Amino acid sequence: MPQVDFSLVVKHGLNSGHNEDGCYAFPPKATPMELIPGRVKRRKHNPESEQKLKESAVQLLRRHLNLEDLLLEVEDPPCKKLCLSKLIDCDRAEACSDRSSSFIGSALRDRALRLGVPVALLAARMVAYSMEQVCAEPGHPVLLSSEQRKKVASLLDVAQYLLAHSMFSRLSFCQELWRVQSSLLLEAVWRLHVHSVVSLQELLESHPEAQAVTVWLFGNLRVLCEQMEASCQSGDTTRAMLSDFVQLLVLRAFQDNSDLGRTMESEKMSQVALAVLQKMLNFALDSLAAGLQEESPAHKAVRCWFDVFSAHSCCVIAPDPLKKFFHHTLVQTLTHSPMLKVSDAIQMQREWSFSRTHPLLTSLYCRLFIMLSPEEAVRCLQEVLEEQEVNWQRVLSCVSVLVICFPEAQQLVRDWVARLMAGAFERFHLDSMVTAFLIVRQAALEGPAAFLSYADWFKASFGSSHGYHSCSKKALVFLFKFLSDLVPWEAPWYLQVHILSPPLVPSKYRCLLTDYISLARTRLADLKASCCPPHLPSSSQRTPSSHFHFLLKVSLENMGLYEDVSLAGGITEPRSQAAQDVEKAISMFEHTGKVPAPVLEASIFRRPYYMSHFLPALLTPRVLPKVPDARAAFIESLRRMDKIPPSLYAAYCQACATAEEEKPESADSKMGTEPGFVEEALGPLRAALFQLRALMADPTQYDGEDSVSVVGCASWMAVVAEKLGAVLDHRRNEVYSEEMKIQLSILAPDVPRQHQAVVDLLLTAFCQDLMAACSFVPPERQGPWATLFVRTLCGRALLPAVLARLCQLLRHQGPSLSAPHVLGLAALAVHLGECRATLPEVDPGLATATCSLPVPEFLDGLLSCHAGESMLFCLKFCTAAITYAWCRFSPQPLGALRSCLSPGLIKKFQFALFRLLSEAREPCPGENVTGPPWRPSCLPSADWQSAALALWRQSSFQELLEEPEFRLTYRDWLRRELEILPGADPLSDTEQQDFHQWAIHEHFLPAPSAAGGCSGDLEVACTVLIDVLMDFYQSPRSCDHTESPNWAYGGRKGNGDLLCRLQEMAADLELGSPVSQGHFVFGVFQRRLKALTSRRGVAASLWRQQELLMCKRLLLRLPPSVLLGNLQAEEPSCEDFFNLVNSELVGAVRVATGLGRTSPQRNFCNHGGALSLTHDITAHFFRGLLNACSRSLDPSLTANLTLAKCQARCPLMVTSALSWWSSLEPVLCGQWQKCCQGGLPHELQRLQEAGQFAHSFLSLDSTSLAPTPAWISAAALHFAVQRVRKDNARSLLKKLDFQREEAIADSLKAMEVCVEVLACMQRRKLPWLRLFQLTEADAGLGHLLRLAPDQLTRLLPFAFYRLLPHFDEAATVRDVGFLRIAVDMYLQLVQLFVGGETTTVSALTSTGLQLQGQPLPHRSPVELITEARLFLLQFIPQCPQESFSGMAELLAGHADYDPEVTGALLHRCQTMTNADLYQEPRLF
Repeated sequence: MPQVDFSLVVKHGLNSGHNEDGCYAFPPKATPMELIPGRVKRRKHNPESEQKLKESAVQLLRRHLNLEDLLLEVEDPPCKKLCLSKLIDCDRAEACSDRSSSFIGSALRDRALRLGVPVALLAARMVAYSMEQVCAEPGHPVLLSSEQRKKVASLLDVAQYLLAHSMFSRLSFCQELWRVQSSLLLEAVWRLHVHSVVSLQELLESHPEAQAVTVWLFGNLRVLCEQMEASCQSGDTTRAMLSDFVQLLVLRAFQDNSDLGRTMESEKMSQVALAVLQKMLNFALDSLAAGLQEESPAHKAVRCWFDVFSAHSCCVIAPDPLKKFFHHTLVQTLTHSPMLKVSDAIQMQREWSFSRTHPLLTSLYCRLFIMLSPEEAVRCLQEVLEEQEVNWQRVLSCVSVLVICFPEAQQLVRDWVARLMAGAFERFHLDSMVTAFLIVRQAALEGPAAFLSYADWFKASFGSSHGYHSCSKKALVFLFKFLSDLVPWEAPWYLQVHILSPPLVPSKYRCLLTDYISLARTRLADLKASCCPPHLPSSSQRTPSSHFHFLLKVSLENMGLYEDVSLAGGITEPRSQAAQDVEKAISMFEHTGKVPAPVLEASIFRRPYYMSHFLPALLTPRVLPKVPDARAAFIESLRRMDKIPPSLYAAYCQACATAEEEKPESADSKMGTEPGFVEEALGPLRAALFQLRALMADPTQYDGEDSVSVVGCASWMAVVAEKLGAVLDHRRNEVYSEEMKIQLSILAPDVPRQHQAVVDLLLTAFCQDLMAACSFVPPERQGPWATLFVRTLCGRALLPAVLARLCQLLRHQGPSLSAPHVLGLAALAVHLGECRATLPEVDPGLATATCSLPVPEFLDGLLSCHAGESMLFCLKFCTAAITYAWCRFSPQPLGALRSCLSPGLIKKFQFALFRLLSEAREPCPGENVTGPPWRPSCLPSADWQSAALALWRQSSFQELLEEPEFRLTYRDWLRRELEILPGADPLSDTEQQDFHQWAIHEHFLPAPSAAGGCSGDLEVACTVLIDVLMDFYQSPRSCDHTESPNWAYGGRKGNGDLLCRLQEMAADLELGSPVSQGHFVFGVFQRRLKALTSRRGVAASLWRQQELLMCKRLLLRLPPSVLLGNLQAEEPSCEDFFNLVNSELVGAVRVATGLGRTSPQRNFCNHGGALSLTHDITAHFFRGLLNACSRSLDPSLTANLTLAKCQARCPLMVTSALSWWSSLEPVLCGQWQKCCQGGLPHELQRLQEAGQFAHSFLSLDSTSLAPTPAWISAAALHFAVQRVRKDNARSLLKKLDFQREEAIADSLKAMEVCVEVLACMQRRKLPWLRLFQLTEADAGLGHLLRLAPDQLTRLLPFAFYRLLPHFDEAATVRDVGFLRIAVDMYLQLVQLFVGGETTTVSALTSTGLQLQGQPLPHRSPVELITEARLFLLQFIPQCPQESFSGMAELLAGHADYDPEVTGALLHRCQTMTNADLYQEPRLF
């Protein structure tokens, strides 16, 4: 083949043209003369010029060469029709064969040799032209059709062959492609990259113009995103294309240049990549700002592009450039189109809440935050706000997404706001102040689950002396200047917050506050005057525009008393607000018993609202209850305070009377039209909950580690929260303050009618969502949806209703709940416990409740184990709650159980498990060491008993029970065992006895004390059992209500079989190890009574009496030998029992003479008053005495020694025996004869003789002498006189006056008898004044102090001055010691009155006893003190000098009781002293 002369080609050019096939061809041959028109002078050889000519020729050939014509020209006739388009024709069998590729390679090599050009250039031009031809076929704008893909595949095979044989120039190929970029399809370019013909980076870098390639790539990527969903058959291809392009762009744009090398191409590529990414983001943000229609091409494109930021799409990109890309995207999003001003943000930020932000934008934020972490996101926000102009809508919606979807960011936002506020007041930086206020208000829009309300934040920031503004006057001026500048753009509810919760300002700067409040009031008035529509539409008919006008019309006069105006959820109408204010005021009144301060303030300072709205809402006519309720009491309190006009109150009473007469239809019939309205209001909420349930039931949400489900749940929970707020009249965002408590009636929980349907809908939805989620994944992989759901229930308006409904379900309907309900409510309880730090405590609403309870303890108290069905339900609920909490917080289950569940719930699980499942009493094998206890099989169809045993046998759960707070101790078991109602025990009598034997002797007795056992000590077991029994039977709690030790209710009907266990253990203890001194039972009594000594008052006294009553009852149920201590000694030790009788039964119980007949003392003493114990304890003591005597070697000696000690140490025991001698004597005599075979001991005979003397005394002709000692005979005579009729008492007393010296007392005629006794003693010249100054050391009468209780001995001053008018005045004056006794009694009487112990005195002074037919004057304690005072003042001057001996010592420390009496005494003493000084001495 002839060679081509390149010099001629260059000199004369190539006449390019097209043949009939459209291919380029060389011109026809020319003659030499035509080519050389004239002589040409020979030029010198220039190698440099020659090289330039050759390069120019090559360029010319590259532009005008048609390879197909070249092949036809150079090949033999058999190959005449061989063309590249034919080789890639998919219909031919020989297409893409190795023979074709090798043939093409051979032809290209030959042709290049003939032309003198590199074969790589020819091959690149050929492939580029063929690619153009394939892409030029009509079809998809960016994707290849199936036919095109086959042709491109064949072409790529040829290109790969050429590359493999070094016959292909990538650079030339790229340049040729860009020449035809208008026809180039994006998929074709991507396939070149995938098949390693030429990489995307190489292709993009080869473009000569960066702007052009940027535009081309952006346009194709946008079209690709728009067509992503339309091309169903090519879905994988399009996703792979987009992923590869994004990966390339991110790496080129955000990878360090040091990694790539500093070249011009890499720098240009970085600029192109960054520009393309920026254009795609700008396109998406502009589309969102313009408004996207669902399923429009732009909507699809934006959604597809935002999907690029998902973890699944970005997992192939290196972390560092990926994080830079996300950070750049967040910054650009926040700063894109910063057209809005701060004033616009203040006015419009309500529209930028999470639920109102476009879901595509929220999904973008969530994906960015997942990669960046909330900490980096907050840092980025802070940097952008400090350094750049921002788009406030994007910034504030970003804050909403942060606090909603990422709970850990909530504290970060709080800290950021605190730093902004501190910096603002430190540098007086206005921008920081604006930023902080906007962020706080935006976060507060998202409800209590995300942030505290704006009102609470404002009060916390400026409502105390520690506020940001309290540092200086300049800070105050700065704050009020800022607030004043906000006024023209403020929403009404924020102005109301600032007015009702103003900053704390010192009095000297009060003018700053008053100026601002005046400005805010003026603004509110202006808004009302200018924006109030003529006819206000109803809530259901308002358009957004009319609703906005309605908000603007709100003024301070129409604002509620308790309204949380920090919310952007809307302002309620005055009537609705007033009704809510009334309910809150009544609730606070019921809790405190006082009219709330806001009501009193409103009646004075906000009288228009109080008169026009509050009182009409309060005085709504109704049928008044028979027993006044809290509302009626509240109205009555206001009426007494003159806060209700008489005419209005009269009209209210008349209307209520009319309502009672007419008996209108019931509330249910009155609400007949309401269900339709409720259904209409619940419709949007039900739809939102349905969408959430659909999300839970979507298995794709739980695939892999992608957090799309987290974002989706957070988004839908925000929607649910907004719909819920609409149903609750926009009052969902109120947060509880620390001092607030929830008032509930545990006995009759009542859910407000307006909340009943809402609460039921939410609880049902939660249970269904939980079941749907658990059918796919275990709790630990379900994300935060349950936490977000429960936080939505924790608003102030809804939480009381939720807890009341839970009380109804768990307490009253528990056994009837199905398995899904049990599981759902158990999980709900766990998440309520998770939120316990932000929830108020619950007050059960009972007068006997000792304290309010945290929510977990409250829910624990709702579970009862007092009957079989309730115990089984308790086991189910506890099993579900513990298992769910254990799995939900599996990384740290111990901490989660501490915070989410009450330890009492875990103890109830153990108690019910031991009782109901005998398998649990066996040693635990420790199964499933590593496996979690939660399984899908634990759901509805599972066996609860198997599930409970599986949880119990978990070794990890057993390790948990090693913690003291979770272990069921012996004391805990006894308390819960006593709560079981008689007749309701699921165990039979035999099973119960076997269970008690196992629990006490096999489980708790051998267990170490550190593990809640008794360490093998039977005495410890008995001691704990006695403690628990006394607590149980003394407490007014009832097992019908709760087992919680913090709650107290009425009625005690416990498991009495434990008393039998106590008797058995006491008998075993007595036989096994006799006590050397005393008995441990008395130690228990003394310890418990000592703990009550610090209490004062009537209530404490009654409590102590009840404690003593329990001591007595337990003593009666224990063996009688307990009272006498060591039975092996000759003289039994009764000291413990005597101390109990002397210190407690005498001193604190028997106060019948002071408290009247109905006091609890009748359980301890008989009708004889304070001289006798009851028959049962007296007989029990003597049974113990007989038992001790029967075991003694000398029974008579033992009896005599014991009774002698009884007379000396505990005379009350002797008088008690005399009181009941008629019934004791036959039993004692009979038992003694049977056991001891002999006559009665001497001391028993003495009691027998005293009884016979008293009996004979009743016979008027009796002349027998009284046995000694006299006080025993007197006691016997006292009881004998009490038993006779009243009309015989006087004759007996007269007989005693002439024949006996002993005194008796009759509690029924105390005054009369005392007067007669004193007269008798005066006639017989007996020293009666000693009765008022007795001590225990006094011989003969000292034992009387041990017979009289402290209450009576303290009343001796009262008795003294009541009897004073009956004394012989002459004898009184002559007695030297009378004045000292009278002054001492007066001082004690004053001390009684000052100490408040006048109740008993008042009761006695009002008895109206008569003496000799003449009524005694009624004297109050004050009158008695006055008379005593006058008596002393008159008597002091008459007393002889000897009467004042030691008077100064008596008055020491008491002079201030009565200064006048003290002065008279001291003056008299001084006068006598002076007289002694001036008296002339007698020398002889």
